[in-house]
Amino acid sequence: MSEKIPKGWKWVKLGEVVIINPNEFLKKGIIAKKVPMEALLPFTKKIQFFIFEKYNGGVKFKNGDTLVARITPSLENGKTVYVDLLDGDEIGFGSTEFIVLREKSGITDKQFIYYFAISSDFRDIAIKSMTGSSGRQRVQNEVVKEFEFPLPPLPEQKAIAEVLSSIDDKIELLHRQNKTLEEIAMTLFRQWFIEPTKDGLPDGWEETRLKDVYIFEKGIEPGSKNYLETPDIDTVRFIRVGDMLDNKADVYIKKALAGNSICNFDDLLVSFDGTVGRVSFGLVGCYSSGIRKIYSKDEIYNKLWLKHQIFISEETQDEINMHAEGTTILHASSSIDYLFFVFPPKEKIEKYNKFFDPIYKKILYNKSQIQTLEKLRDTLLPKLMSGEVNIL
Repeated sequence: MSEKIPKGWKWVKLGEVVIINPNEFLKKGIIAKKVPMEALLPFTKKIQFFIFEKYNGGVKFKNGDTLVARITPSLENGKTVYVDLLDGDEIGFGSTEFIVLREKSGITDKQFIYYFAISSDFRDIAIKSMTGSSGRQRVQNEVVKEFEFPLPPLPEQKAIAEVLSSIDDKIELLHRQNKTLEEIAMTLFRQWFIEPTKDGLPDGWEETRLKDVYIFEKGIEPGSKNYLETPDIDTVRFIRVGDMLDNKADVYIKKALAGNSICNFDDLLVSFDGTVGRVSFGLVGCYSSGIRKIYSKDEIYNKLWLKHQIFISEETQDEINMHAEGTTILHASSSIDYLFFVFPPKEKIEKYNKFFDPIYKKILYNKSQIQTLEKLRDTLLPKLMSGEVNIL
């Protein structure tokens, strides 16, 4: 390759410097930790969960390995993780739709390999090389092995990985804080709003249809011709049901189509098509027709914490899913007549609002910090991987 690279870097093939799908042994039928594809979130380093299952096949891996989804649409969605959930020399396994990348001692750094795997240079080539029938296309291992890229010396690999890891560690910490805060909020919500109604309605409490309190504002239905690959001053971020899972939206459409279907950072979104009952806040842009923005003209009922707790509660989720119909794509009834909630007197809601406001302000602040850090990481990543920014 003739492209100029920093001093000390060299052009290599991935198969020369990384072990691809390393050989490990697991006895058939043994119970081991399995990482399913659903345990990977787009562009999220941490594996979300694992299950114990009998090993009957699949790729095998150890701590420090990187798992890359090789099948559409998981690869395009950025499903790549760093393995750190195993104990000592424990071996885990997962789908054959994973490619496992492992460092070569003295040549590559395991953390650097993860960041290389989520870089656009590698991802773009991998995506373009996918073969197979529509909907089941896969990256071929030979393409991965032959991929050429500029590799920095090992000390610089470690320095690059350390910078990016420090950002991801902070992001993970903020996610954990928010999870704890939301669990606390839900526990208190059930104590104050659900448990008092188990044996009948207390004085002053009233069962109310949610559509009599809240407006369920439907999103827009843009045609495919209106999608743009890159944002400009005439475009706005477009939020789909899938984006609600990890609070990321990377599609932009013409702003003129957005109309009034705009949500702000502290607006609550609930999905009623596709994956019904998904609840999210902390996104800014316009949203799809499968989503409703939930708000009330009465400020007492419009507090984010109250709306969030109502719609993530087991009772509301059960009702939404019970009224969802369809085969390939679920649709929950758009009339929303079936959704009820028991509200206490307004003076009690005001009291609860004052208690919960600081908790949700902290959650919103953390979400804002997460987005800022993700943007910083995503800006630094290509610059560090190309040597444009030198940190040694």
